[in-house]
Amino acid sequence: MLLENFEAAYVLGMEEMDDTHREFVVLLNQLDTASKSDFIPLFAQLLEHTQAHFDTEEAWMKTCGFSAIREHIGEHKRVLGKLQRFNSRVAKGNIMMGRAYVQNQLPSWFESHAQTMDSALAACMKAHKV
Repeated sequence: MLLENFEAAYVLGMEEMDDTHREFVVLLNQLDTASKSDFIPLFAQLLEHTQAHFDTEEAWMKTCGFSAIREHIGEHKRVLGKLQRFNSRVAKGNIMMGRAYVQNQLPSWFESHAQTMDSALAACMKAHKV
């Protein structure tokens, strides 16, 4: 498994955010061991999930007046852009680079992002009762 111990390491105390993060981690872990035929639709599902995930977080940022909104949205755009580029290759059956991204970059990105940017967003949401 790429990411383990979700409840101990990544729960931020905002139920909807935590549920969305759990879904992301489940998809990531499924992709780690997926066959080529399963990897293609799972990667597309990860892209779709991540787009919705980021859209929701960006709405929360606006609602609570999150001070680091530009930086956080910029990070979302960067990751989403990479996922979109890899997805175009994966959809054609070229999964090698997509699998490498899933295994070597997304876990550490998620860990850092959840524990810094998303943690700060959760604090903002709690303070403003979002």
